[in-house]
Amino acid sequence: MSWKTERRSFYYQGAPEPDYPVLEKGKVALLVIDMQNTYLERPDPAGLSEAELDRYHAWTPFHERMHGTVIPNNQRLIEHFRARGLDVLFARIACLRTDGRDRSLSQRKPGWNNLLLPKDEAASQILPQIAPRPDEIVVTKTTDSALTGTNLRLVLTNMGITHVVCSGIFTDQCVSSTVRSLADESFDVIVIDDACAAGAMDLHVSELERLHMIYANVMTTDELIGYLPA
Repeated sequence: MSWKTERRSFYYQGAPEPDYPVLEKGKVALLVIDMQNTYLERPDPAGLSEAELDRYHAWTPFHERMHGTVIPNNQRLIEHFRARGLDVLFARIACLRTDGRDRSLSQRKPGWNNLLLPKDEAASQILPQIAPRPDEIVVTKTTDSALTGTNLRLVLTNMGITHVVCSGIFTDQCVSSTVRSLADESFDVIVIDDACAAGAMDLHVSELERLHMIYANVMTTDELIGYLPA
């Protein structure tokens, strides 16, 4: 099977196959979402309580996927886009104030999503393995969607971008929110399955089924590279 027949949700069973995307130089860009240092930090398990250790092990598959699949595929995507003279953009979560008062409500509620990431601290920076070049655009957001909390929509429109390829974390949160916002603004979106991750694999798979053929087309890294303009 290919991206045209895989990952179909209830809504699209038996629907016609989507058209092959036509990606043109100057009109397609890669958007890497929230691939930041904070999400790869791990405590020393030796100092954890039993409950903390259970949570540590629950997150291990995510870290294995990140290091074994997601980071390498983001590196490949970035290399191919740069080699073809195509635009690479980044979005990251970071607050402008050190006390985080400028964060949206979704990033201030108690729990896992309540992260204080001042913009200049190491934790909020893009992973060094995929570091932006000096002339590549990085938007800083205090929201889940990279469009809602930044001027990204205006930037993409000014650059003439019509197709946005999305990768990064977390599939069911900031990636999904960004993809849906892009689709609502009439950008044609492609999500890269093996260049994204959620906290758990079932959340990743389920969210891609929701996005596919409605808000975006979902492909693998290899499938997408085959459509890139030379």
